[in-house]
Amino acid sequence: MEFPSIFWGMIIWMIIWGVGGAIAVRRRYLHRDLDTSNANFVGAMVGVATGPVGLAYLWARTPQLTNRYILFPTLLAVTLIAGAFAFADPSNNCVVNGSFVASQFTNGLIIGIIYGFMALGLTLIFSILGVVSFAHGEFYMIGGMLVYFVTEVWFPGISPLVGVLIACGVTFTLGAIFERLFLTPMYEGKIDRPVEYGILVTFGLAFTLQYFVQATAGANPVKAKRFFDFPRLRIPSAEDPWLIKSSRGNLELFDTVSISNPRFVAAVMCILVLLSLLYFLHRTWTGKALRAVSLDREAAAIAGINPDRMNMLAFALGGMIAALAGALLVQAFSWLPQVGNIPAMRSFVIVVLGGLGSLPGAFIGGIIVGLVEAAGTGCIPDAQKAASYIPAYGMVVLTLTLLLRPTGLLGRRFAGGAHGKF
Repeated sequence: MEFPSIFWGMIIWMIIWGVGGAIAVRRRYLHRDLDTSNANFVGAMVGVATGPVGLAYLWARTPQLTNRYILFPTLLAVTLIAGAFAFADPSNNCVVNGSFVASQFTNGLIIGIIYGFMALGLTLIFSILGVVSFAHGEFYMIGGMLVYFVTEVWFPGISPLVGVLIACGVTFTLGAIFERLFLTPMYEGKIDRPVEYGILVTFGLAFTLQYFVQATAGANPVKAKRFFDFPRLRIPSAEDPWLIKSSRGNLELFDTVSISNPRFVAAVMCILVLLSLLYFLHRTWTGKALRAVSLDREAAAIAGINPDRMNMLAFALGGMIAALAGALLVQAFSWLPQVGNIPAMRSFVIVVLGGLGSLPGAFIGGIIVGLVEAAGTGCIPDAQKAASYIPAYGMVVLTLTLLLRPTGLLGRRFAGGAHGKF
């Protein structure tokens, strides 16, 4: 696909004013001793969307950068970039095929929900322990492996829900034992450099789990059977063009959107578990204790909460959430001992994008990454190239986030020893 020169001119114009706006607006706000937490991001988006006009307004007025200065320039910038792409390739499916766009958006939203759910566990661990778990992908891998062996090898014909529950129980126990044995010394002052120790010990756990599974289960790919089949139905009638059709493979909405059965089931179950997790964190005593420890360990201890017990619970829950995501997706993808590497990288991107320590931010970040990947793969005409570029989209999102808004979408600067806020 060859783009016309005017397209590249528009892109270069946006890049120049975006970079210039990020630098200039931050320096202007620093010079006036104003809050610069959003200056890079707003400056870049205003530069991309309006060029020198909007930047001149920010330079002269230096208004407080509230949410409206973040939302509207961002939406306008995205619209202009999409318009430039449509102008450059008017025959692209993303431009002329509304059904294709709807299908890509729906499937991107579904996989984004799954991404965000997996990232919740990583965020939960960091919020309480202040440790970035490099074994997150291995918990994801073990969850899928356990479901496969329980339902296909050890107990053929057993309900997949039993396999999922067993995977959750095993990984919860594994996380709790590991935290007690290897992470507890960090809180007792026995480790001189706890941050580096936490990275190394979780990386060691990842290495051990991956090669243990490879040694015991082998390196051949495996895949579980589909958990549930969609019922066959047509609503409201076979003659009506606006209908919902369902087959044993996919769910088709209005003859335009096709949704994979395994991904749809996994996304629905992720939403249900997310709602249960939010209820647990906000409505139960233990959940409130976890939130209290995430804000201030010392104050929580004075109030009668055992921070060490909350640390164990947080790490075990975080690992279990990753394993649950894997247990739900083993019906959709082939499973290998190395299958957790790329999802773990996506989780790190999502956590940074959403904001370290923010559970809503992690979920929103997952949806954004899912939609970006769907747009990238759908709008590139060469399907083989589009699939090979998927890992790069996350890295682009991570780079832009670190450059423009290091605290993430819903993150905040931590103080007083607190690691995060749910």
